[in-house]
Amino acid sequence: MTRTLYIIGSAAPPVRQLDEACALARTHGWEPCIILTPLAAGWVDLEMLRAATSQPIRTVPRRPDEQDPLPKADAVLAAPLTFNTINKWAAGISDTLALGLLNEAIGLEIPVIAVPFPNVALARHRAFRRSMSELRGYGVQLLFDPDAYPLPTPNLGPASRDLFPWSALREQLAALTAQLDAEPVTKL
Repeated sequence: MTRTLYIIGSAAPPVRQLDEACALARTHGWEPCIILTPLAAGWVDLEMLRAATSQPIRTVPRRPDEQDPLPKADAVLAAPLTFNTINKWAAGISDTLALGLLNEAIGLEIPVIAVPFPNVALARHRAFRRSMSELRGYGVQLLFDPDAYPLPTPNLGPASRDLFPWSALREQLAALTAQLDAEPVTKL
């Protein structure tokens, strides 16, 4: 059985590797659908991402008279997420399609794995720590441990993409797949 996994990315360097996230999702039996914040859409090779999924790449909401081009989500992988996206999401702000879908996923109790990827300085900010606590309270599974998965330093540049915890994400996706095999979920 193929399930639908929304992969929601914001403008952090690992967003350029979402084709790898799609391949990872497919190895676990998921149909990946990519949703990007508008800024992230300008950072990626959209043609490469279109080749990684059979679904359209979404960045803006559909009009009220349009049918949703994506199938309903069984789960959400929110990765990478910036400091800004984490704080807006925890506050319930839905000013982009990506944030709107993340907020709806919480309301519909759809499983969400989120991988925040701020720089070290922003990860220490009180607002970020408060937002992480809020999201945990909403049931979001956060893959965030700066001791195990180092964060980039401010202005590190392209090398920071190598810090993203792909192996830990692979394990979390496998665990989510096993969990869903054991119980049905509501679709977004």
